[in-house]
Amino acid sequence: MKYDYLVVGAGLYGAVFAHEAKAAGKSVLVIDKRDNIAGNVYTEEIEGIHVHKYGAHIFHTNDKKVWDFVTCFAEFNRFTNSPVANYKGELYSLPFNMYTFNKMWGVVTPEQAAAKIEAQRQEAGITEARNLEEQAISLVGKDIYEKLVKGYTEKQWGRPCDQLPAFIIKRLPVRLTFDNNYFNALYQGIPIGGYTKMVENMLQDIEVRLGVDYLADKGEYDALADKVVYTGAIDAYFDYKLGTLEYRSVRFETEVLDQPNFQGNAAVNYTDAETPWTRIIEHKWFEFGKDAAGNDLSKTVISREFSSEWKPGDEPYYPVNDEKNGALYRQYKELADQEEKVIFGGRLGEYKYYDMDAVIASALSLCEKEL
Repeated sequence: MKYDYLVVGAGLYGAVFAHEAKAAGKSVLVIDKRDNIAGNVYTEEIEGIHVHKYGAHIFHTNDKKVWDFVTCFAEFNRFTNSPVANYKGELYSLPFNMYTFNKMWGVVTPEQAAAKIEAQRQEAGITEARNLEEQAISLVGKDIYEKLVKGYTEKQWGRPCDQLPAFIIKRLPVRLTFDNNYFNALYQGIPIGGYTKMVENMLQDIEVRLGVDYLADKGEYDALADKVVYTGAIDAYFDYKLGTLEYRSVRFETEVLDQPNFQGNAAVNYTDAETPWTRIIEHKWFEFGKDAAGNDLSKTVISREFSSEWKPGDEPYYPVNDEKNGALYRQYKELADQEEKVIFGGRLGEYKYYDMDAVIASALSLCEKEL
């Protein structure tokens, strides 16, 4: 059978495009080299808990169009992301807010907190931030930078903060209020039943083949369809002929514990340099510690996250969007633009750090142009 579209990758981008193409009357085949759908948002059930196998994913968006789209495939709970920072046993609120400033400095008013941050910025002599370290001190002051930003960030990126671009930290929420809602988005939550179920609903009645390596049999698969939507790594598509784009990877150590509560929160970040992991996720709290029937769960599942430099064979997570990699990506993008029947999309296809809502928005935008 000849298909209108071959979609390479059954993650969010591929699933959204496949669903919309099918709805537009197109024939679609979806393939993925993993043995499961849903890409990095894949959740598997362990002890009645939906475990985020490739790291915590909390859906949040201010885009009503995206929210209306995803809620066609899942009902979302009211989970609000309020992580905790652990610095050598001292616990602080994230995002940085009045609770954080009060514990760090004893200040009680927004005016006092702002004055403390400004004094530390001036003391550091920063006028225009040239790197992440200077940007962080400008935002939250030196004390918070050294306790709650520096160690965590250097573990996450494997590079000194003064060698990382300032824009990485600009996403960091800083509030002179007592608001612990990290994202502060209009719409947020976790799909009830897990992300895998949501993506399964997107791919309903669409042919999906798993455990298939597109790049190993590219010619054969290309011949199956008029056009290809490719969501894999752009440099891998071209067999790394211009060089390898850099990523950070993440390794997870997941444990089932015979106790009802390990840390009392979904996410605890370990911000000192000495602790080898960046954070611990306790998955049950994404769904308030309840099973599908609403009963309290007697066990818990935790995942420690370890950040590392990516090498071939590892799972690529975060693009290292510095100047060198940006220049290399632009060269690959020129090659990609010459591929007449192939569309490159998603986090790996576009070498871009994408939140889930941005991935979906990008896929829907492609659908409007293409379909």
